Amino acid sequence: MSHRPIKIGMMNKAERLEFRKRLQQNLLESTSNADRVRESAKPVELDQNRVGRLSRMDAMQAQAMAQANSQRGQQQIHLIKQALLRLEHGEFGDCLECGDAIEAARLKFDPATECCIRCAERNEKR
Repeated sequence: MSHRPIKIGMMNKAERLEFRKRLQQNLLESTSNADRVRESAKPVELDQNRVGRLSRMDAMQAQAMAQANSQRGQQQIHLIKQALLRLEHGEFGDCLECGDAIEAARLKFDPATECCIRCAERNEKR
């Protein structure tokens, strides 16, 4: 796998179409997952006559985890939509932090990535 930087202008039409196809598929999957998670994040019914205290606590914990998963899913959907817009505007493959090209291997692993590895590592340290 190549580690060369990749710019949209350097990509051929087939590569751009492949990235668009992957992003659209990822969007479809993420949207489907978000719909399933949304169902499990509904408020917990606290009817003390139906369930015991530990069962309610388990249900509330499961609801909190589902809400966190839902937020992560919505964030992923946003990232994918932004990547599709960058692809449409000819900015796909450019790091949003420094403007340099994002490595091809990084884009192939996650086409919705916004930063080159150097900027991503710097952001992690913050």
